[in-house]
Amino acid sequence: MVDIDEALKSKKHLIAHAPTGLGKTAATIAPALTHALDNNLTVFFLTSRHTQHHIAIETIKAITERHKVKIKAIDIIGKKWMCLVPGIQLLYSGEFADYCKRLKETNACEFFKKTKKGTAMTEKASEVIKYIRDKNILACDDVIKICKENDLCPYEITNQMAKDADIIICDYNYIFNKRIRDGFFLRSTKNLEESILIIDEGHNVPARLREIMTARLSSNMLKSAIKEAKKLKYFDTIETLVSLQDILNDLSNGVKDQKIIGRDNFMKRVEDIKGYSDIVDDLKAVGDAIRETQRQSFVGSIATFLEEWLHEEKGFLRFIEVKNQKSSPSVILQNRCLDPSIVSKEVFEGSYSSILMSGTLTPTIMYRDILGFDTERTILKKYKSPFPQDNRLNLVIPKTSTKFSSRSESQYKEIAKICAEATDAVPGNCAIFFPSYRLRDDVYNFFSTLSKKTIFLEESGLGNEEKKDLLDRFKEYHKIGAVLLAVASGSFGEGIDLPGDYLKCVAVVGLPLNQPNLETKELIKYYDMRFQRGWDYGYIFPALNKVMQAAGRCIRSGTDRGAILFIDHRYVWDNYFKCFPIDWDVKISMDYIKEIGKFFKN
Repeated sequence: MVDIDEALKSKKHLIAHAPTGLGKTAATIAPALTHALDNNLTVFFLTSRHTQHHIAIETIKAITERHKVKIKAIDIIGKKWMCLVPGIQLLYSGEFADYCKRLKETNACEFFKKTKKGTAMTEKASEVIKYIRDKNILACDDVIKICKENDLCPYEITNQMAKDADIIICDYNYIFNKRIRDGFFLRSTKNLEESILIIDEGHNVPARLREIMTARLSSNMLKSAIKEAKKLKYFDTIETLVSLQDILNDLSNGVKDQKIIGRDNFMKRVEDIKGYSDIVDDLKAVGDAIRETQRQSFVGSIATFLEEWLHEEKGFLRFIEVKNQKSSPSVILQNRCLDPSIVSKEVFEGSYSSILMSGTLTPTIMYRDILGFDTERTILKKYKSPFPQDNRLNLVIPKTSTKFSSRSESQYKEIAKICAEATDAVPGNCAIFFPSYRLRDDVYNFFSTLSKKTIFLEESGLGNEEKKDLLDRFKEYHKIGAVLLAVASGSFGEGIDLPGDYLKCVAVVGLPLNQPNLETKELIKYYDMRFQRGWDYGYIFPALNKVMQAAGRCIRSGTDRGAILFIDHRYVWDNYFKCFPIDWDVKISMDYIKEIGKFFKN
């Protein structure tokens, strides 16, 4: 809290590696709110996790109760997810924005009409806002429920309340997506210069920003757009779309996996059809017209891609990818962002002060570099875990490897044997994280016959309810012990909380390194050019952060005790071993059964 207070007073940024248990939410919100109230600023608490929204709300409530202060807070999620129009969540974000805009412009949205009259709020909307404020601080779910009961637009109600809010809890997009930020700031009368940004789970920010700036055009999109244009008899548009399809097929000719495509190469081919900007304008106009009769337009999505392709070369990778599917090959042209600072540098330079925090934000210098923080204005801090070190066993078992060249049935069998013996020695629930579902399944074929415990398998693409149901069933076994086999980058690698006796051991098998594909190679090359740290920034450190996130599922409070196992001989290599936090006291041993038994006996 002292570090944050000092950073705010000097209008600096703080990048904080702060492990689980420090109380990061309270430690950031309290001094930030104090400084904001004293200096007429607004605090933005940015998080991608729904659960963290609730924790932030409860923290603010506790502050108001303890200190008897009136704090105006709002909680806001994505506009699409606040919309009360039935079935609207099925639209893509870009399509929703266009559809919503058209409904408002044509006065066709009943919820919006009852909420706003011109630029002013209706009498009913004003009454509901007063009612919500009298209730003090409500989560977004509560506001949506109240608005639904009164047939009002939750997004417009929340935007109105944002005008005099002291703190706004929202997703990264509200600040880092320029289009969303500009619109939100215009409606809420906020600005970056008078904003303190608290960015939770900061390790996720680079990947999220790259995704925000990435655009894709696929053969399936074009097929759907052609079908759409035929149905609605836009014959000139069909001709343009077929020509774009021919370009995509020609570019993918002879490509077995991925191939770099020059920005100007694609643009010149499009120009040969008709002027590039003319095609964009035509497709946008047709897309808007199609949305007059239906919510979604593939034609409009293709216009958006062509606009995105105009980004400058620097910091982007443009490539074509061919995926062999059962029915027919799928061709995807991507304009992939490599450099998240294209988005974030402007935000950090413009903000009053920013706090980037996470339990796995190491090395902090990497996040400073790749997110474009000003070196002179940024403070880097690493905090030790507040939990007793005796409560955790950190053990490297350097006996096997998931390195691609080492993979074989005998290797899978050996990994399964180690995992079964280790988890059987643990008195309680265990979770094992693998680099991929395929490797998990290869090991599971042997593990299923060796393990004495009930086994749960994480499936790809689980919904929130399915994820909760699996975790609830897993927790029921905490007294006799079960094993969850999951993937480091899947649903359970981060964001789940299994305190106390619900999880006694986490094992991380192998290293979840990105596939050495074209994108990974170009990312390494790009960071070599920018910082001379390509291999570290583009390959090793992102994988180790996934490892640390998975490992962090084990010890969630000061009284938790558990074993964390790292199963791969590469963990003893210096370039990986040095990434473990200094205070972890990591042991290396082949006699893992003895070490685990001794730890839990003590």
